[in-house]
Amino acid sequence: MEAFLVSTGIVALAEIGDKTQLLAFVLAARFRRPLPIVAGIFVSTIANHAFAAAIGAWITSLMGPELLRWVLGASFLAMAAWTLVPDKLDDEDTQLAKYGVFLTTVIAFFLAEMGDKTQVATVALAARYHSVVAVVCGTTLGMMLANVPAVYFGDKIANKVSLKLVHGIAAVIFAVLGVATLLGAGASLGV
Repeated sequence: MEAFLVSTGIVALAEIGDKTQLLAFVLAARFRRPLPIVAGIFVSTIANHAFAAAIGAWITSLMGPELLRWVLGASFLAMAAWTLVPDKLDDEDTQLAKYGVFLTTVIAFFLAEMGDKTQVATVALAARYHSVVAVVCGTTLGMMLANVPAVYFGDKIANKVSLKLVHGIAAVIFAVLGVATLLGAGASLGV
């Protein structure tokens, strides 16, 4: 349950103001069809984060517990710093409209999420918790918690949420996880 809850919280916070959330705003404004956009975000996130979690699980099989602890601790600290860097949306992420709303969303989100903060976080969380299913379910829920409101209420929410505060909270959580991992907090989990 811890893997699910931590994954949900971290990704929900990290996603606020992230490139894929900006993409959700753009798709909602462009198509004005929230259901296929939300369905596309869900399908894309499951596929992308399942891939990322599988990589995380594979990484744990390659490293001994001591090396893994240092790699994960450093990764969480790097994520803390990266979370503080604002994202911007690339033009190529929004030029797929010829495929329809759902498929455009699936493709654009999958591509935008490649190498993104939340995907890297999913790799690290899967390596940390050794529970691919719990991590993927948690990170997917986190993505949906951040992006569904963006699709439905984007303009109304964007001006009322302090991105600096949300990014700061996410950075602190990543930093705490990093320090805790480096200090051996995951020793009982083999990390």
